[in-house]
Amino acid sequence: MIQQTSCRILIFSVLVILFSCSGGKDRIMTVNGWLDSDNMGITLVHEHIIVDFIGADSTGYHRWDKDSVIMRALPYLEEIKDFGCKTFIECTPAYLGRDPLVFRELSDKTGLNIITTTGYYGAQNDKFIPESALTMTAEQLAGIWLKDWTEGIEGTGIRPGIIKIAVQGDSVLSAFHKTLAHAAALTHLGSGLTIVSHTGPGGPAFEQLEILKNEGVSPRAFVWTHAQRGTKEEQVKIAEMGAWISLDNVNENEENISGYIEMLLNLKKHGYLNKVIISHDAGWYNVGQPGGGSFRPYTAIFTHLMPAMKKVGFTDEEINLIMEKNPQEAFSVKIRKI
Repeated sequence: MIQQTSCRILIFSVLVILFSCSGGKDRIMTVNGWLDSDNMGITLVHEHIIVDFIGADSTGYHRWDKDSVIMRALPYLEEIKDFGCKTFIECTPAYLGRDPLVFRELSDKTGLNIITTTGYYGAQNDKFIPESALTMTAEQLAGIWLKDWTEGIEGTGIRPGIIKIAVQGDSVLSAFHKTLAHAAALTHLGSGLTIVSHTGPGGPAFEQLEILKNEGVSPRAFVWTHAQRGTKEEQVKIAEMGAWISLDNVNENEENISGYIEMLLNLKKHGYLNKVIISHDAGWYNVGQPGGGSFRPYTAIFTHLMPAMKKVGFTDEEINLIMEKNPQEAFSVKIRKI
């Protein structure tokens, strides 16, 4: 298994390097295939359409009706098109409600570019990790995730556009969560997919970046997800290292908006707006709740945060950098080595 994984990494590393050296444009992988990155437009980088919190031992496609999910989510996706949004990254991992066929149908119905994931979610005490994976090596996990990349997810032919992992927000990573980060590094080297890691506090973000460094993976391949839970000093330090600072729980609350404005102003002051991406971490059809439960819209950035940014002096060019140019660079499929 390890030998097969190593061969797969080598083959696809060569393919990605050949593409990047051929003069081809940067591209992303959507549920409908390749797209030139400069066609992404306004991008929401961390959202959810469907989530199933029952746990890895019980979840599966039998738990939800695809048509019901599509009917519930469709008007919220149509709504963000009215604000000019063109690309939507659906960050739900395997065993937590990921359904690439639902995402592709919603992409077809709305015209939005939708991106799905490979990877495993280790937060919440590994509730969403299949038991068999808990004893796997990083190479074995990477082999599973690279199969999603090379063959498509679960026989659908739909390929992931990011690697989504999650670690516990503790001061020290568990042995298994170190393995998750190691596996993500190997998967990046074999695919060029960006690592999006649900992390929170700064400590585990630094620890993951050290693991990537040991594998020769650049911080530019790493998105510190939920970076709003770290300190402003940690945000600046990790941006300085080259990683992406993902501020991704924007809502309509006045205190929430003020907090994001403070973080953005601080990153601007230090010259790192070019490393910032923002989103809502909103939605979603909650499996097991009547009608999918409550559904938080994906609009607060447009209706509340952007107007607040302009009031404190952010220019249209700076907002465009955060909402369009940074996602193009962050999620283009390319191997990023130190």
